[in-house]
Amino acid sequence: MPVSSNYPLVDIPEVDLWTFLFERKDRAYPDDKILYQDADTQRHYTYKSLRDASLDFGKGLKAIYEWRKNDVLALFTPNSVDTPVVMWGTLWAGGILSPANPGYTVDELAFQLKNSGAKGLVTQAQLLSVAREAAKRVGMSEDRIILIGDQRDPDARVKHFTSVRNISGATRYRKQKINPAKDVAFLVYSSGTTGVPKGVMLSHLNIVANIRQQYIGEGGMLSWDGGHDGKGDRVLAFLPFYHIYGLTCLITQALYKGYHLIVMAKFDIEKWCAHVQNYRCTFSYIVPPVVLLLGKHPVVDKYDLSSLRMMNCGAAPLTQELVEAVYSRIKVGIKQGYGLSETSPTTHSQRWEDWRVAMGSVGRLMPNMEAKYMTMPEDGSEAKEVAVGQVGELYLRGPNVFLGYHENPEATRGCLSEDGWFQTGDVGYQDAKGNFYITDRVKELIKYKGFQVPPAELEGYLVDNDAIDDVAVIGIESETHGSEVPMACVVRSAKSKSSGISEKDEAANIIKWLDSKVASHKRLRGGVQFVDEIPKNPSGKILRRILKQKFKGAAEAPKAKL
Repeated sequence: MPVSSNYPLVDIPEVDLWTFLFERKDRAYPDDKILYQDADTQRHYTYKSLRDASLDFGKGLKAIYEWRKNDVLALFTPNSVDTPVVMWGTLWAGGILSPANPGYTVDELAFQLKNSGAKGLVTQAQLLSVAREAAKRVGMSEDRIILIGDQRDPDARVKHFTSVRNISGATRYRKQKINPAKDVAFLVYSSGTTGVPKGVMLSHLNIVANIRQQYIGEGGMLSWDGGHDGKGDRVLAFLPFYHIYGLTCLITQALYKGYHLIVMAKFDIEKWCAHVQNYRCTFSYIVPPVVLLLGKHPVVDKYDLSSLRMMNCGAAPLTQELVEAVYSRIKVGIKQGYGLSETSPTTHSQRWEDWRVAMGSVGRLMPNMEAKYMTMPEDGSEAKEVAVGQVGELYLRGPNVFLGYHENPEATRGCLSEDGWFQTGDVGYQDAKGNFYITDRVKELIKYKGFQVPPAELEGYLVDNDAIDDVAVIGIESETHGSEVPMACVVRSAKSKSSGISEKDEAANIIKWLDSKVASHKRLRGGVQFVDEIPKNPSGKILRRILKQKFKGAAEAPKAKL
């Protein structure tokens, strides 16, 4: 039987995002409260300047481009304090925002522009050449490319967003009427870890719901007048704004709660530490690779990180040992959460006071949500529900669950039932107190002679080995074993490299070390491969398919270097 969240039901107003955030009656913070600030230049937006600039941009879209309801504006840029202006202005005009990874090639960006049907493209000067070529390939005219950031187009052929405004002063432009439950606000593209990216359609109501769910689930711990000095929490933001994690948990939550968001264009461990120290940041959303750096990188000891009250980690589960290692070093707790692009994103989160309780879990189900755990039959038979406490594939239902995949009804039918249950593809279990534990992804489980081996479980052990800085476990086919077998791709630690131990001997040591900790079917029968880095997407998820392609057949081959 499905389980419901143990939080009380929360009120979720059926309004569009602009109304929810800019026309609310319960905003506690003042107009001059700084919401978004560039970490390097200190350029910033207050609530009032944000609202004014967003209205200008939204009216400009209508005046210059005759923007219509459901027109898509693509966003191809690193994090910028100008992103929220474009975002809210687009939604005011009735448009849909579709952010793209700034690391995309021309081909990848052109795919998203074509698939989304984008009518315009926002970028920054350093990406203009890629943006121009991608736009050209899909037939988008150059005058529909818009720049944000501090730089202008040296040729003056591409408009800066500050020029996209209602210059004539015409009064006929009004906020577009929206159906919150049906109209799309964000068209975000899945990371493509298993294939071609899919456009995830998230409605206005999906995002409104998740903001309310997060606020209750977090206990309202971040606020405009909180923090150590009563001047408000300062949240250091490096997670990409083109990901739903950044759109909802950073940009939208900052506006809803009124806290001060310090915006980094990209992550750098020393800059992150320096910004925490200089801005006295109180909170940061992080991902597992950052946790590893905080636990092991020598530069961390140079900075005062004592202003941090808490950190929140998503994307992949953390072991108790890793959380404790970071806490013992910098005396800051790490609570965990879980979510997906298709759920706007947050579905589970540990409460602040519970970060040391049920370590390894991602916390409790958000308010107004239901969950059930299902079998994973491989013979095509119908999945059956398992009892709470048993391992199964997680299915979720709630007001934050997406509308479907853009122009991909087959993929939508494959994971979203008519009665609203979303099949996550993640495997785990729920304990008696409602804490959810992720054990792996259905598609990533290694099948060894009928046994299911979760890569994340083995990675949880291996990352605690002193010889290992980072690790990914993959399944590779082995003719010798007549089955898929686990292989570890390892980034060797400086300590291990300086020890004089050869790669061959260190690999043998790692295999033997893990053998003593796991059942026989979970042993590294595929061996150990040493690599320079583990490929991951910007949200921290391991790109196993890249490693699988690289090491195909390696179970029978001499050990290689990536």
